[in-house]
Amino acid sequence: MTSENVEPRKRFLALDTSTATLGVAVTEGGVVLHEINASGERNHSVHLLPIIQQALTASGTDPASLAGISVGVGPGSYTGTRIAVTAAKTLAWAWKLPVAGVSSLHALAWGGWQAGLAGEAAANRQNNAGSDVDAGVPAESGAGTYGPDWIIPLLDARRGQAYTALFAAADSGAPVRLEPDAIRLMADWVQRLGERLEEAAATGTKPRRLWFVGETALHASEDSLRPLQEAASLEAVPYELEGRWAGLLGEARLAQGERDDLHSIIPNYTQLSEAEANLQLSREGSINKR
Repeated sequence: MTSENVEPRKRFLALDTSTATLGVAVTEGGVVLHEINASGERNHSVHLLPIIQQALTASGTDPASLAGISVGVGPGSYTGTRIAVTAAKTLAWAWKLPVAGVSSLHALAWGGWQAGLAGEAAANRQNNAGSDVDAGVPAESGAGTYGPDWIIPLLDARRGQAYTALFAAADSGAPVRLEPDAIRLMADWVQRLGERLEEAAATGTKPRRLWFVGETALHASEDSLRPLQEAASLEAVPYELEGRWAGLLGEARLAQGERDDLHSIIPNYTQLSEAEANLQLSREGSINKR
């Protein structure tokens, strides 16, 4: 058999352990062949490899048929994020595959927004809503003077902070990034979003709706978002990350020939862990005493 008769490898494996949910997916051509999402952050290190094997077996995928591995690099849980990144690097090296890191917040934004639209569409069908306005269609498809809806993913980072970013919804495909991943005080972040809404209004691109998705209980309450209520319609969607979205993001990168250096890909912590911060303070104190 000549190399011309060999089908190119097109399947991709995706991992994300940056949140309390362990997500693994196998994708091909933008289609999810199999997906497993398991809760229990403290057990990610124990269950990840068996779940990877389970997903590969269930999808009929041999490692030799994989074209690459995508991995959520955070931000999120410090320990959790390390687990997936380490596993992805190890498997990529062992199987001689390219690896692509993707933002876990980007995946959270895409999945949470889709979950919100699906829930809204289901509610509309149940309530026999009219067909003149379909709230389940992204604002880009809607028109008027509005720009695309905005999506704000949220993961709790304690002390009134959240891991968050800002994305614009797209008619199809992944949301488009507007602000980088970062750990932010929610009070300051709400103020910044208000400023961005004013800027968008001045250019005729203000979104009709803001979707807050992810760990919304602590950071997307009516009181905390009150400064934004007059500027746009606010939607809070509690949502747990699913492996498919990291998979689709990573597949898009890998299919275009993009890859990360196997040895330099690292978790995106956005800040030092508490232990690392205390160690740094201790070292700085020791230096200052000299």
